[in-house]
Amino acid sequence: MSGDTITHEVPPTVVPAAGKRDTAFTASRAARELGLKRSEFDLAVSLGRIRTLPDEGGGGRRVARAEIERLRTQEGFPEALRERVMTVGTSDAARIMKVTAARFTRLARLGLLVPVAFYLNRYRAVVWLYLAGEVRDFAAGPENASLLKRPLPEGLRDQLDTGVDLRPRNWRGRQLGFLLRQAADDPWERAAAVASLLDPLQVSEIVGDPYERAHLNRLRPRLPAHGAPGSPAAHLAERITTAQDPDEIDWLRADLARAVEEARTHRPAPRPAPRHTQRPPVHAQHAQQTGTHGQPEHPERPDHLCHHGDQNRHGRENSHDHQNRRDHQKHHDHQGRHDRLRRSERPARPEPSRRPGHRDRSHGLLGRLFRRGGA
Repeated sequence: MSGDTITHEVPPTVVPAAGKRDTAFTASRAARELGLKRSEFDLAVSLGRIRTLPDEGGGGRRVARAEIERLRTQEGFPEALRERVMTVGTSDAARIMKVTAARFTRLARLGLLVPVAFYLNRYRAVVWLYLAGEVRDFAAGPENASLLKRPLPEGLRDQLDTGVDLRPRNWRGRQLGFLLRQAADDPWERAAAVASLLDPLQVSEIVGDPYERAHLNRLRPRLPAHGAPGSPAAHLAERITTAQDPDEIDWLRADLARAVEEARTHRPAPRPAPRHTQRPPVHAQHAQQTGTHGQPEHPERPDHLCHHGDQNRHGRENSHDHQNRRDHQKHHDHQGRHDRLRRSERPARPEPSRRPGHRDRSHGLLGRLFRRGGA
């Protein structure tokens, strides 16, 4: 290019502020933007600390940029947000309450403290996790002072003696609250949240339509896996995440029936489109088989009468064929008798005359030997 060419510098494209504000992040990206672990982020979403949006493409829920900016402007970010979602086990919770681990476990079994999560350790023992903020609030309540420092009342001790343990049921109730909060806009998602805590057999008894059950199964929230499928750890986790008490099962069944009825009114479950297969008329099928395209002989007759007519026609045709074969056989037999009669009437051919003393001359070696000996 020559040195006289004039070039214009193109300024870089600037993304408008509105476009940045409308950007939505995935869960992993939002957790990094907020400085949280993925488990802490999921718990913050379940607790309602972080507002999410449904992804139109079906890739899970997303977090808008405006929500990220709102959380960043809060006082004490990010330590304050991380403090609100911090969880503790039995030992740390007992240390916060200044009681023994055994007393804390008894209080949790009685349902006075509700776990927010659980996991299975390498010994397949269930480790319950509690919100640290709720543990501090329980310890600071004046109405709970007697439960921390004095012997438990007799009624509570009797429940413990019978083996009561409300931690799994309380966790299920809390988990259902989390799921219903996230599925507030879709009745089918709310029904799927209730169905996720029931055994599949219980769900099939309430929801008889297979297409509705398939739709609920697609919307069923997936809980974190514990161990390989079919392993003892997976079976133990399944018992925790599935309703076990009869009264709890009855309550969830009634709630599921009500939720499904509401979902049907809102929008029917998707089902495959019906197939419209038009059967060709009988005369068209006959034309395709015989190669003729004429009109049927009796178009006003019903199909079953036409069928009988075809059978009678085929019967007549078969009878005519049989008669023709019989006539042909008779003609063949008559022709054979006539030929034999003509052969019998022919005059006999005269035998060749032989001279006296004539002897048949045999050919071959034996004939020559015979003639030589006679000579």
